[in-house]
Amino acid sequence: MKRSMKALAPVAAVALAGGAFTVIHLAGDDGGDSARRAAAPANAPAPAEQVAEASVGDPNDPSTWRLPIEAYVATSQESRLVAVARDELIDQCMEKAGYAQWQPAPELPEIGGKTLTDWRYGIHDAELASTRGYHPAVDEQEAYDQAMEEGAVDESGAPAEAVKSCASEADQGVPSAQPAAAVQEVSSDAFVDSQTSPLVIDVFAAWSNCMKDKGYAYKKPMDASDDPRFSDPAQVTPLEIATAKADIACRDKHSVAKTWFDAESKSQREKIAKRLPEFNEAAEAVRAAVAKAKAA
Repeated sequence: MKRSMKALAPVAAVALAGGAFTVIHLAGDDGGDSARRAAAPANAPAPAEQVAEASVGDPNDPSTWRLPIEAYVATSQESRLVAVARDELIDQCMEKAGYAQWQPAPELPEIGGKTLTDWRYGIHDAELASTRGYHPAVDEQEAYDQAMEEGAVDESGAPAEAVKSCASEADQGVPSAQPAAAVQEVSSDAFVDSQTSPLVIDVFAAWSNCMKDKGYAYKKPMDASDDPRFSDPAQVTPLEIATAKADIACRDKHSVAKTWFDAESKSQREKIAKRLPEFNEAAEAVRAAVAKAKAA
């Protein structure tokens, strides 16, 4: 069954996005903070200056925006580096175990949003929408579909237990760089909470009225991209294209993406402040995994 990557927000997990514009402010510089921390209750949120901040690259391109949470996860480049190093370790282990034909699953081609924020708040590329509606570029969809259909056929006959054992062994050499549980929880919760912000509720209503004036009845921006009439990965209809173009026009008119991004950033920072030790540990774990991958 073909999979179409439409404009869906990554709620359940944190995408490992590139960090070129990430502004990182982790605990470390003192400046008198030690005394304040010592005087604060044990369960008090960390001071705001100790929590990573959001940043904006190109104000007109959401793909260049960076959420606070991205300071505590691996970038896409770091994630690939760690994955390659781990695959090599697992491959060596499997060969020693007698399964020289075993190969790690190939990486799937990129499709849709290229960073955590790219399609998080919906589509924003008017030129792409004018031909593809809510669907990704044709070449991306075709490459992804082909990779999914071909899959990774393991002809080594290796039992799952052997692969699991070698993966555990690889953990000792190069740990996984997957986002920590605390990071995933805050990513999910803040995305949902941001939609209850009064400012976000107001821009959603303004967007809905704008769409209504153009002949489309949707309450929230994601309702348009989630319209089941636009779910066929092999078909982009004139109605979908017209809807997507109106959608982007109304988003731009009312600054939907930026308002939503600001609300989510605020929510993330508040939640991170309450669990800062966990997040600093997560960031340190990523640094350690990357360092071991480089040394492998």
